[in-house]
Amino acid sequence: MTIDAALLDLLACPSDDHAALELDRRAGDDVLRCTFCASTFPVSDGIPVLLLDEATPGPNGLGVAASPSG
Repeated sequence: MTIDAALLDLLACPSDDHAALELDRRAGDDVLRCTFCASTFPVSDGIPVLLLDEATPGPNGLGVAASPSG
C-alpha cells in the first residue's frame, strides 16, 4: 500500500528536528525515513505510525544528524 504524495509532503519527523520524511521501500515493507536523522517509522495498512516509541532510531539516534553534513 502506498502513501498519497500530498500527505507525504505534509509529514515531518516527530523528533525535535521536524525534518521531512521520505518513503523507503528497500526493506520490503514501506517505512518513512527521516531525511535528517535517518530514523524510520512504520506504515501500517497505508497509515504512517509517527510515534517515537514505534520508531527505529537512525545510526546516531532519534533527532541526531545521521551524517556530519546532515
